[in-house]
Amino acid sequence: MGEPSPEGGGLSRRTFIATSAGVATAVGAPVAIALSDQNHPVVTEPTTPTPREPVMAYIRDAKRGELTVVAGTSETTYRDPELVKRLMAIAPQSAMEGGNVVTP
Repeated sequence: MGEPSPEGGGLSRRTFIATSAGVATAVGAPVAIALSDQNHPVVTEPTTPTPREPVMAYIRDAKRGELTVVAGTSETTYRDPELVKRLMAIAPQSAMEGGNVVTP
């Protein structure tokens, strides 16, 4: 599937980021909207190009409310059930049906 990481933990960061680029493009704008307007998310077009090192978040365990934020070479996992719930609510249904998103 991808090149193994030096620690033997599966995919390398480079492979993960390359694989995630399409998903980030598909959900980047809705995620930003979810974070800025809790009550009324509106789908919109990005107003700036993708940054050189974008910040990406993925839901690690929806049932536990865990998500991981990757920025540059660092990664931090948080437990935030409300944020996970909001992200899951705006995730494209096609992504959830394709097995790319773990549903709560």
